[in-house]
Amino acid sequence: MKLLALDTATELCSAALWLDGACRTREQARAHGAGELILGLIEELLSESSLALRDLDAIAFGRGPGAFTGVRLAVAVAQGLGFASGVPLIPVSDLRALAQQAFLQQGAPARALICQDARMAQVYWGCFERCGVAREVSAEAVSSPDAVRLPDDWLEGSVCGAGSGFEAHPALLALPLRPVSAHFRPRALEIAQLAADDGLGAAVAPEAAQPVYLRDEVAALPSRN
Repeated sequence: MKLLALDTATELCSAALWLDGACRTREQARAHGAGELILGLIEELLSESSLALRDLDAIAFGRGPGAFTGVRLAVAVAQGLGFASGVPLIPVSDLRALAQQAFLQQGAPARALICQDARMAQVYWGCFERCGVAREVSAEAVSSPDAVRLPDDWLEGSVCGAGSGFEAHPALLALPLRPVSAHFRPRALEIAQLAADDGLGAAVAPEAAQPVYLRDEVAALPSRN
């Protein structure tokens, strides 16, 4: 399978080109101008491989959850590329991509709690198991950190953690997790790996691609006196 993957859900912009198991990547932290940055990374990858968008089987993208503007951008870029080339899209959860990254670390256990900072004193979180690749165990959620729970049958055995939620909310470190990779951010590399594993059966038409926010509010409501 030949596929392009991209992610802009956090401050890390990344793109990956998956060619039948071999993968080239580009990533860069951004302060602004994410749209121009991600398009530039994509152009570099395609040019290096002498490929055009129409040569691809699919375009994968991080569908969220994450920063609202970043998730919207990823969907918009993927849709634009898909419409221009006639190539279908494969949406991949950013939390699942983080779990995949955690599982690829040497000696990592086969269970992971992923917590991404959601601002507004909340985290996006989910539990995943390694079954070949990362698979969701429970529905992804957004909640206060004190509502984050491991499944009952996970209380014995090893569980790792990953994501910016552990940096933003140190109280989460009290959970029985080892190791915790708080510096991990979603990357196009793992999105490409997961999309290739999911295959074209998970693909959607560009017009059907949707972001996943997990919540509708974009800012805290003002308090009432």
